[in-house]
Amino acid sequence: MKSLIAIILLSSFCIHDSSFAAEPPPNIILMMGDDHGWEETGYNGHPHVKTPVLDEMAATCFRFENFYAAHPSCSPTRASFMTGRHPNRMGTFNPGFSIRPEEITIAKILAKAGYHCGHFGKWHLGPVKASSPTSPGAMGFHEWVSHDNFFELNPSLSRNGGPPEVIQGEGSAVVIDEAIKFIDRASKNGKPFFTVVWFGSPHEPYSGLPEDLALYDDLPAKYKDKKVKLTSNETGGPTTRPQGEVLRERYAEITAMDRAIGTLRKHLAASGLRDNTLLFYCGDNGTSQDASLVLPHRGVKGQVYEGGVLVPGLIEWPSRIPQPRSTKARATTSDLLPTLCALTSQPLPDRPIDGTDLLPVIDGKMSERPKPLWVWQFDAAHIDKTEPYIDPQLQQGTTPLAKKAAGKATRDFNNFRHTTITNADYLGPRAIIDGRYKLVIHEQKKGAPKQELFDLAQDPAEKTNLLEQQPDIAKKLHSKLHDWQQSVLHSLTGADYRK
Repeated sequence: MKSLIAIILLSSFCIHDSSFAAEPPPNIILMMGDDHGWEETGYNGHPHVKTPVLDEMAATCFRFENFYAAHPSCSPTRASFMTGRHPNRMGTFNPGFSIRPEEITIAKILAKAGYHCGHFGKWHLGPVKASSPTSPGAMGFHEWVSHDNFFELNPSLSRNGGPPEVIQGEGSAVVIDEAIKFIDRASKNGKPFFTVVWFGSPHEPYSGLPEDLALYDDLPAKYKDKKVKLTSNETGGPTTRPQGEVLRERYAEITAMDRAIGTLRKHLAASGLRDNTLLFYCGDNGTSQDASLVLPHRGVKGQVYEGGVLVPGLIEWPSRIPQPRSTKARATTSDLLPTLCALTSQPLPDRPIDGTDLLPVIDGKMSERPKPLWVWQFDAAHIDKTEPYIDPQLQQGTTPLAKKAAGKATRDFNNFRHTTITNADYLGPRAIIDGRYKLVIHEQKKGAPKQELFDLAQDPAEKTNLLEQQPDIAKKLHSKLHDWQQSVLHSLTGADYRK
């Protein structure tokens, strides 16, 4: 009898003593801008663009001073974001190349961990229709309101893979509104949520609300002489316009996106969710050529120099990051999956992972990246396209956009089987960053590839090539880069899926 009473008392104590209660898992929101480069924020000193919400986050939360997209263009970076792997491992070489169905995404992992997973906005890893084997649903998301590619005002989006529907409003506000509804549903059901919001802004062609455009009315006169190429909203084809007009519209989109992020932050606070929610923001590649003002870094979108891959990187998470901090440690979109696996105590997928766990950086226990960071634009022009990886009909997009391709207002996707590796597969602009040094390699029309070695600690603008002064460092980096490429190409053959 005494032992029974003791058990009852102990059980009562365990129930009522909060020290025995497990901490609730954090909610997770990962946001990404489309073509939003590092310098296009107020907090990084841009001379024109207004981003008061991101500026406040940078001043009060955790700021990566050196955050990288894994690739200088969109689809490949998104593949790295979802899988923790370099996009060349899965044949996502360029924009319009899909992910492969066998890839293990963050959403698949967190769904198994009990999270309710939703995607909102740009997908660009395959069609978003329900029948696609690479749709958000096929890749682990329970709900999605998404577009095959990018979108502007009054976007046409697919809800859970259904036919496209036009949702009236500014594009960033629309996807944030859908994300908030999803968050509220998950919270009401007592589920932790994993929410991915990939904005369509500020990718061209540009459009903005009158009140946002008015903030930049001075720019057309300031940049009237330079002409830039982009897409016409009216025809969907190429056009040439004065850069000042283009910047006015682009910055209006960035400001609207910034405001939408503010709407989400306010909702989290009002709902009592802010403290235990990890809110992350980055860009998917550097600033596009039409909008570049050639500020602190060399290069633009599509190039492996810093200006092509450096993007904003911010984390707001009051319960774990109560005071503002920043780090110079280099981080990349490939780091998201291993970081979230560590955070939620989930094992890493049993295959090569290129990212690293950032929790020690976030907690102030690590100040330097423990492994190299790689960027590689695969030379896809030479690949054998005779055997599609996925039935081409399943790769046809449905959601229209302003920019036409071959006369179509929708986008189709590609991926190809690549079972035999040749020397040509190692080509394409590529770079490795290890510690303070960065090696960049480009093929040339004649002669040996061009190599450039930069000390990013002393020369973040990549102006001084140290190859002749530091040949041993360059040789060591070249060897590491080549060894890593071998691993990537082994994955490209599909070997990782045969384990």
